[in-house]
Amino acid sequence: MKKFILGKKLEMSQIFKDDGTVIPVTVIQAGPVEVSQVKGKEKDGYEAVQVAFGKTRKEFRTEDSFEKGAKIDVSVFAEGDLVKVSGTMKGRGFQGVVKRHGFKGAPKTHGVKHAHREPGSIGAVWPQRVLKGTRMGGRMGGTRITVENLMVAKVDTDKNLLYVRGAVPGARGTLLEISA
Repeated sequence: MKKFILGKKLEMSQIFKDDGTVIPVTVIQAGPVEVSQVKGKEKDGYEAVQVAFGKTRKEFRTEDSFEKGAKIDVSVFAEGDLVKVSGTMKGRGFQGVVKRHGFKGAPKTHGVKHAHREPGSIGAVWPQRVLKGTRMGGRMGGTRITVENLMVAKVDTDKNLLYVRGAVPGARGTLLEISA
């Protein structure tokens, strides 16, 4: 059975085990979600289920049978499950090549003035233009990211909280898709 749920990133925190080890976790307000539409192979050409979390609706491909109006809560996940979390990463605005692409930059001495974080040469004599795909400064972030193989550290069914080991994309309040 495929497990999935929608959630909202709350915060980063840590859990202490009995032996004193610390586990860094992200706390996610996961569900409950309601099945708003069931798509079938006969009518739609593929099998999927659409779930609603507040006003947001997302679709997950699955061959499991669901009823419209059914509730899915955080109890479908168990401690130790490996999950895949998708969300929109923080937008970072316009960034230069050092931050955006990891360029090293120019040396600080040997006649270099005012060019420490510039990209350097961006083209050759021929073909007398800048080639497509040349890495330059520009807008960074604000894109959809998927982080796989994150372990569920703890499940709180009373408060519908999911504690996932490690970092997930986005700022606090970001909508996340969690699936196993």
